[in-house]
Amino acid sequence: MANLVSVERARLTLGTAAVLDDVSLGLSTGSRVGIVGRNGGGKTTLLSVLAGTRQPDEGRVTRAGGTRVDVLSQGDTLDPAATVAEAVLGGMAEHEWAGDARIRDVLDGLLGGLQAPAMGGLDALVGPLSGGERRRLALARALVADPEVLLLDEPTNHLDVEGVAWLAEHLVRRWSRPDNALAVITHDRWFLDAVAERTWEVVDGRVEQYDGGYAAYVLAKAERERIAAVTAERRNNLLRKELAWLRRGPPARTSKPKFRIDAANELIADEPPPRDEVELVRFATTRLGKDVIDLHDASLEVGGRTLLDRVTWHLAPGERIGVVGVNGAGKSTLLRALSGELPLTSGTRKQGITVRVGHLTQEVRELEALRQRRVIDAVEEVRASTMVGGKEVSASQLAKRLGFSGGRQQTRVGDLSGGERRRLQILRLLMDEPNVLLLDEPTNDLDIETLTQLEDVLDGWAGTLLVVSHDRYLLERLSDRQVALLGDGRVRDLPGGVAEYLRLRATSPSPALSGNPIKARSPEKASGVSESFSDGGSGASPGQVREARKIMARVEKQLSKVDTREQRLHEEMAEQVDDHERLRDLDARLRALHEERETLEGEWLEAAELVE
Repeated sequence: MANLVSVERARLTLGTAAVLDDVSLGLSTGSRVGIVGRNGGGKTTLLSVLAGTRQPDEGRVTRAGGTRVDVLSQGDTLDPAATVAEAVLGGMAEHEWAGDARIRDVLDGLLGGLQAPAMGGLDALVGPLSGGERRRLALARALVADPEVLLLDEPTNHLDVEGVAWLAEHLVRRWSRPDNALAVITHDRWFLDAVAERTWEVVDGRVEQYDGGYAAYVLAKAERERIAAVTAERRNNLLRKELAWLRRGPPARTSKPKFRIDAANELIADEPPPRDEVELVRFATTRLGKDVIDLHDASLEVGGRTLLDRVTWHLAPGERIGVVGVNGAGKSTLLRALSGELPLTSGTRKQGITVRVGHLTQEVRELEALRQRRVIDAVEEVRASTMVGGKEVSASQLAKRLGFSGGRQQTRVGDLSGGERRRLQILRLLMDEPNVLLLDEPTNDLDIETLTQLEDVLDGWAGTLLVVSHDRYLLERLSDRQVALLGDGRVRDLPGGVAEYLRLRATSPSPALSGNPIKARSPEKASGVSESFSDGGSGASPGQVREARKIMARVEKQLSKVDTREQRLHEEMAEQVDDHERLRDLDARLRALHEERETLEGEWLEAAELVE
């Protein structure tokens, strides 16, 4: 494969920091590369060097003759006086773009709402649009241009779960040709795994290269550290924990690596699960009691729209719930209603007497009053120490775990970057020792390393957790179940997780679709039998509803057994990695388990429709 863009021995210094130090690499035909690294580490600088908008101090950058390069930067370069059509399609005639299936796919996938007549359609001006809508326009323009080399800087910003899934599918389908190449900077680990065939990590002026997406990157990095004979203390770092979770997750996560993983398996042979769920629930119950936050027959109207319609929801101690939904469905409003910040239009909200709510909003304006304070002072102002994972940690120690090194703790709050402010906001929230944590888009402005550190801290946090996020990886990593807001005023349970949400959205002609009513996990019901949050209306008789609930309870127990058998199979496959005959047999048993799971989930869904 020939290189479309080549970088040879490039050096680039910004201030006193060597951002690129003797870097040589190439974007070859047919390649899809994900670029990761810490904020400020040089990812965007590398992309600008590849794009030709910044020249290295030393070395050279060459491009194959006639190669067109297009870049999506994080800055807003759209003309506010232009129309949507002019911004995205340029001077292209209507019959030209309307007859091109690729362009229509981009317009429908990214600008579906903007094309509606009520929004002004393609003739609407760019100026009045929101920042998220303008970001979608810029991304659509880059995709419509169809260059040989496409460079994207954080393309998933302002995209919801559906938008991220569509973009991943589009890039894999359209940028797998032998005449083009793709490089994308992203902190979205699910997106990285779905799109990238190679991963570049920008660290300390170097660019380390790995085969595969995020899962392969974690495995390879663990293997490199093993080969480098890292110390026993280093073996217990976050990397092993993240690797252990990846190996326990869906098999597809580890299907891309093209190197031996037996040595990496040795690293996690004695690694416990990321969270001891039984112990955490026990701690949470001790701290919270049986009553956390209850909504009963709750309705909420904002601006004439019904965001919650007679919802009954009982949050249990130790529950970890991920919330997804279409933009504007009321996810942030739901958190405000649960926290008590927003009064209900009707219905009741009950809060346990021992509950301490910590609510992370999407705003960081609360830090403005602390602009002149040092980071460590802003943290210690809340509390000098706290308990994490059953151990007492000081404010300085927790700050270090969330990316504030000793020197950075002395920085003024007003001098912090957007990502550092977000970290400080989370840090102050955790130091306040809440036992109910509501997180609204916690991944905003955070790099992958910081995200893994945050997840590690929350793994040992005992309490009830609700997290709203478009980051699919984070939702699956932090929460034990997912629910959805679909714009119809109800909260829906997602037994199949985010994948089920995307299937439901794909098969629904309208934003508000029929799904499974959310089920409460009452702490008194150890068997996992759930009560419906729905107000009824399925038309089923009381006898049919009782029978349906029995079926759901039975199926839930069977699904739990399937989970246990699947876990044992994964463990056995890890042990038999060199026995190909045995692996084929285990793989066949695993496929049979997946089919059994699908059958059981279908049976559960049919019963849930009667309970609704």
